[in-house]
Amino acid sequence: MAQHIRMNTKKRVLVALSGGVDSSVSAMLLLEAGYAVEGAFIKTWTAPWIPCTWKEERRDAMRVAAELHIPFHTVDLSKEYEEKVVQYLVDEYRKGRTPNPDVMCNKYIKFGSFFEWAINKKFDFVATGHYARVESVKTESTNTEYHLLSGIDTEKDQTYFLWNLTQEQLSRTLFPVGHLTKAEVRSHAHRRGLVTASKKDSQGVCFLGKINMKDFLSHYIPIRKGDVLDTQGTIIGTHDGAEFLTLGQRHGFSVFLKSPDSPPLYVVEKNISNNTVIVSERDISLPSSPHTIPLTEVHWIAKPAEYCQARLRYRQKLFSVTVTSHPLKGYSVTPHEVQPYVSEGQSIVFYSGDICLGGGILG
Repeated sequence: MAQHIRMNTKKRVLVALSGGVDSSVSAMLLLEAGYAVEGAFIKTWTAPWIPCTWKEERRDAMRVAAELHIPFHTVDLSKEYEEKVVQYLVDEYRKGRTPNPDVMCNKYIKFGSFFEWAINKKFDFVATGHYARVESVKTESTNTEYHLLSGIDTEKDQTYFLWNLTQEQLSRTLFPVGHLTKAEVRSHAHRRGLVTASKKDSQGVCFLGKINMKDFLSHYIPIRKGDVLDTQGTIIGTHDGAEFLTLGQRHGFSVFLKSPDSPPLYVVEKNISNNTVIVSERDISLPSSPHTIPLTEVHWIAKPAEYCQARLRYRQKLFSVTVTSHPLKGYSVTPHEVQPYVSEGQSIVFYSGDICLGGGILG
C-alpha cells in the first residue's frame, strides 16, 4: 500500500517547510488531499562568522504557509543541531574520516527532535519534501511492516540519507513528492502560483551557506602544512592539513611542478598522524581491489540481509555486496567489485531493488 498521500480529512500533518519548492508542494498536495496541514520551519545552527541565510529561508516558508492559508511554526533546534550534526562533522574530519552531515541531520533533527516535537503536539504525521516513498505491507503474522522505497525520480532519490529511519517513524511519515519527478513538482508549484515555484535547489551543507568546508573547519582544526606524495613516495607538493582533504579530491593542495597540460591529481590515500597525502593521476583508490570493511552503527529498517546491493554516495550506481554478521563484533561488508575512494566515516546504504534496507558507517 503506497503511503505518500492517504486521504483522511481528520488527520493532522506537520510539514517541515524548508523554504524550498519540494516541501512547499508537499504541503500543497496534503492540503488538497484533505489533511489538516500545518507548516513548521526548523531553525538550525549557523556559525556567527557565516552570513545569515536561515532568515531568508524562513521568510519563504512563511510566505508559502500564507499562500496555502495554513498555520505556521518555527521550531528552534539550533542547540541540538550544533551538538548532533556540527560537532559530529568537526570530530570526524579531525580524525581524518569522511562524515555525512545530511544523514545525521535526518537521524537526530528532522526525524529526531523535530519528529518528537510534532508527536508531542499531537500531530498524526510528519511530512517532508524528500524524494522517497513509504509502503506498508502485511507480514505473515498479519502485522504491518513499513518499507522505505526510492523516489520515482532516480536523479533526486534521497533514500541514501534516510537509512536510519525506524518502523515507528515510517508509520507516521509522509513523503508527498516521492511519487513525482522534479519537473512534476515544479509544475504543481506553478499551478498553485507558489512563491517557491522557480526557486533554485539548495546545494551543499545547509549551515555553510557560501563558505567552503575548509574555511569552516579551519575555525576548529588548525592549519598545519604537510607533504603531498606521489604513489612512489616522492614529495611533489604541500597541503594545509590532511584533515581537510577527502579521498578522490582533486583540489585543496599544491604541486611544485605543474603546467596547464598536467593531468589532474586525485587524493588516493592520507595519513593523519604523519600529516601526509598521496595523490595519483589515475582516478583510483588504494587499495584497488575488493576488500572487507568493518561497519559501525548498522541499522536495518526491517529484516537484515546478507546478499544485497549498496551505494557509498548519493546517486552512485548500486553494486552488489555481502554483509556479514560477526557474533559480538557487529557487521562487515564486502563489495563484489572495486569501489573507488572508500573512506572511513562514509555511509553505506543497502538496497533490494528500490527498497532501502538500512545502512551503516564504514570503519
